[in-house]
Amino acid sequence: MTVLEIAGVSKRYGALRPLRIERLALESGDSVALVGLDRGAAEILVNLITGATLPDAGEVRIFGRTTAGIADSADWLATVDRCGIVSDRAVLLDQLSVIQNLAMPFTLDVEPPAADVRARAETLAREVGIGAAAFDVAVGAVDAATRARVRLGRALALDPEMLLLEHATATLGRDAARAFGRDVRAIAGRRGAALTAVTADEAFGRAVAARLLVHDPATGALRERRRGWLG
Repeated sequence: MTVLEIAGVSKRYGALRPLRIERLALESGDSVALVGLDRGAAEILVNLITGATLPDAGEVRIFGRTTAGIADSADWLATVDRCGIVSDRAVLLDQLSVIQNLAMPFTLDVEPPAADVRARAETLAREVGIGAAAFDVAVGAVDAATRARVRLGRALALDPEMLLLEHATATLGRDAARAFGRDVRAIAGRRGAALTAVTADEAFGRAVAARLLVHDPATGALRERRRGWLG
């Protein structure tokens, strides 16, 4: 199944030049990392993919339909629920525990969560690599790597068909970013989810995705960068 198709897209957003994407296509299970988009452009791209904003030119198709054809807010929310977004823009509640934050996609009654909801949240925590010792620690007290994994767990909660990572490792050190990338790639593979990661970190990009594409801001072309003989 073709999960995402972008063709000839241009979108003005207040930068010196519009965001342009010449062509991008993903099938179920595909993974791609995009390098060359700053934070502003990355946010616009995620909004274009999810239909939160429409292109000035060109077409975005997600799950087989054009984003311009999304009928209303209920239709849009149903589309967004099929995407898992991992971004620093996703709000975490620092005063609540890791498990309470992971329970929030299932219920807002997290003081404390019901036993069945807690069990689902704990399953998510383990899947994304959070150990039991951190389960009841306030999110405001955990390290950046754990916060990234909480955001990943939240993104996975509704079983998305596509993961979108928006500079998800900007606050992580090199080793933590690469470990996170390897884990995200493995999780997406097990779930059969497509994956698009926008990043400035090529090492993370190679860890998280099968293909690394470099964006040309002038033309919107995405050119694959293969590993050299030195890796």
